[in-house]
Amino acid sequence: MSGVFKIVVTGPFNSGKTTFISTISEIDVVSTERQTRGESGKADRTTVAMDFGKITLPDDNVIHLYGTPGQERFSFMWEILSEGMLGFVLLVDGSSPSTFPEAKRILDKFRSFSEEPFIVGVTRPDIPECAELGEVVSSLGKDGEVRAIKCDASKIFDVKRTLVELLEMVLEKIDEKEVEGAQRVSLDYSEKECVNLGKIV
Repeated sequence: MSGVFKIVVTGPFNSGKTTFISTISEIDVVSTERQTRGESGKADRTTVAMDFGKITLPDDNVIHLYGTPGQERFSFMWEILSEGMLGFVLLVDGSSPSTFPEAKRILDKFRSFSEEPFIVGVTRPDIPECAELGEVVSSLGKDGEVRAIKCDASKIFDVKRTLVELLEMVLEKIDEKEVEGAQRVSLDYSEKECVNLGKIV
């Protein structure tokens, strides 16, 4: 039996949300980016409503990926996008410690919306100044409660592995609740299979 599952991708401004979704989506990402300026005052583009991507699994199950706006002035969309989600990915730019407090605030907000599983993806891991996973987790104030993973949002293998980890957490939660008839989804990590998004599982 097929179904549609919703995963939200959130995080501070310029943490890699749109790139993350674009990297794995089988369709052109539906984006609501607009020209804006970040904390440095540099002109950039940011999501003002949402990004949307799609992954179809071989058993006809579908994952819908929703990217949230990262800036505070568009935060009214966070709760709307969190409704009905299976879980969420919090992206944190490991090379920009100044954004860690904002990441914590976003995480706290999403945890107030839902108790669904989440995973932290630490982006830009190839930059020498990128913080260690433990440092990022500590900054979120959730030691022992957070599963974090390094994730280059532009690499299909990293994005896929992050989603795998999240789906495993979702299945663990299903097991804990002893939900009968839940369909198990397992994803194959191989980069060769990543080339064909129709074989993502």
